[in-house]
Amino acid sequence: MSKEVLSKEKRTLLFGNEAVVRACLESGVGFSASYPGTPASEIGTVLAEISKETGLYFEWSTNEKVALEAAAGAAFSGVKSITAMKHYGLNVVSDSLLPLTYLECPLVVVVADDPGCFSSIETEQDTRWYSKMGYIPMLEPSSPEETMDVTKKAFEIAWKYKIPVIIRLTTRVCYTRSIINLSKIPKINSIGRFEKPINYEGSCSHTVLGHEKLLNKIELLKKLSEKSELNFTESGTGNIGIITSGVSYRYVKEVFDDLKIKLPLLKIGMSYPLPDEKIKNFCKKLKKVLVIEEVDPIIENEVKCLTNNLEVHGKDFLSSVGEYNTEIVLHGISKILNKKFPKDIENIGKQYNNTEIEPRIPFLCAGCPHRATFYAIRKIIPDAPKLGDIGCYLLGSWKPEKIEDIIVSMGAGISLAHGVSKSTNKKTVAFIGDSTFFHAGVPALLNLVYNKSDILLVILDNRWTAMTGHQPTLTTGRNATEEAKIIDIAEIVKACQVDNYASANVYNMNELLETVKDLYSKKGVSVLIAKGECKLAYLRRLAKEKKNYFRFEVYQQNPDLKELDNFKCPAIFKENGKYSIDANLCWGCTVCKQLAPSSIKIKTQ
Repeated sequence: MSKEVLSKEKRTLLFGNEAVVRACLESGVGFSASYPGTPASEIGTVLAEISKETGLYFEWSTNEKVALEAAAGAAFSGVKSITAMKHYGLNVVSDSLLPLTYLECPLVVVVADDPGCFSSIETEQDTRWYSKMGYIPMLEPSSPEETMDVTKKAFEIAWKYKIPVIIRLTTRVCYTRSIINLSKIPKINSIGRFEKPINYEGSCSHTVLGHEKLLNKIELLKKLSEKSELNFTESGTGNIGIITSGVSYRYVKEVFDDLKIKLPLLKIGMSYPLPDEKIKNFCKKLKKVLVIEEVDPIIENEVKCLTNNLEVHGKDFLSSVGEYNTEIVLHGISKILNKKFPKDIENIGKQYNNTEIEPRIPFLCAGCPHRATFYAIRKIIPDAPKLGDIGCYLLGSWKPEKIEDIIVSMGAGISLAHGVSKSTNKKTVAFIGDSTFFHAGVPALLNLVYNKSDILLVILDNRWTAMTGHQPTLTTGRNATEEAKIIDIAEIVKACQVDNYASANVYNMNELLETVKDLYSKKGVSVLIAKGECKLAYLRRLAKEKKNYFRFEVYQQNPDLKELDNFKCPAIFKENGKYSIDANLCWGCTVCKQLAPSSIKIKTQ
């Protein structure tokens, strides 16, 4: 990815996430900090790859709030700074982001929303509410080309008006590729000088004055929004118009081509503050307007407030849930026009109606350390309530594992399990990954100890933030750009003064089963550190080193093979009552050999 981002050609092909990085370089960004979260993860991944070559400082921080605060510190020191996150990350940073607007921090914050929840399970939230609540300017590109321009514009606004600016991406923009026009990358300045803000004091009166100043600034930004090239109209025929934002603009243009029409169109690229006068002028000669936006009716509601005697449609014609596409937008536009589809467009969908598509259910990889841990917990503690957390181990809530009862947010599983335990007088189990433990689990663990909980906390230490692309964690032994200290989870757990704790190698089933049994039998806060490196990362490393690994095969059909039904490895399958191991899927974790020692052996290479 870094090769295309650093291209010296006049044009190159980039994803939306890569366009953000290139725009950062062309804007002279010197500092960036993030916590990985798909669909924004690649922004940080590419910045990490190019940081040393360009002189830009980048770090993977322990969570989004820490990343935002670090980037804000750099911005206060005169260094252009950016932080990127997915939509849930904005919830984590809000405690600091809103005050930064009062403190005139010139920071750019990229937030990737996920309509349709392709890489998200908690909520389908719309980031635009934060801009209105926090008085934070928001820009919305509809393509990688626009993302490049919008990111540059965000830095211009942030530094001219001394205010944080949010760039709202969506999954489709992040992962669409387009040809991007490139400019020269200036020399990166990553060293600044901190100067205390004039007349700053931590007082109520100072905050109130800051609020007043912020509101005045928003009035100036409203004037900017009215003139901004990000908000533009396109002429068309008839008295029915379209107002749209983000990637929906692209769908509208495709529908115009499909239906061979051209309606008056207003594209909103700066969605806060909105260009009120531009909206009013656009609507003056119209009888009807259809507002097309993902996810919530934010612009639609504003248009209704700004216009009188105008028929405004939006979520009554289009869904408030999920990602839009050209067909969905086609339905909405056809409805407001009271026009049927052309026959050829209608038949495109019909030809696939009877096609049977094999469902693909997400599952843990063969050899995944989490599968061994889940197996041991199911075996020893079948009936206890089990609360999960965010990471690839959330797949434990899916078939065939079905072991996690509830998943809410980063770090929430521990506190949920605490509440269940206190209200049922039953020892509960909570799962949390190593990256998530450092992100949000330590305060929750301290709360367990302080309030005398009775719980087994299982920390799944696979040494990587695997779900978002194998970014390093504090247990990996490196940070974003170089080797680093390995933070020993056991020492952190010990410092929290838990009642009982132990580590276990998840690929040693006897050790793991005995450790689970021992810890769960003890009263109080017990912590199991389940250690086993992500097999995918491990095998990639072996491939780079050109080293081989052992695979296993079934050589006798013995009764002990039935235990593999409970283990549920995707490399093991049963056909006509006989068990087999797919050598292409087997990653040599050895667990099956331990569960069925009389039936399985190492496969001859």
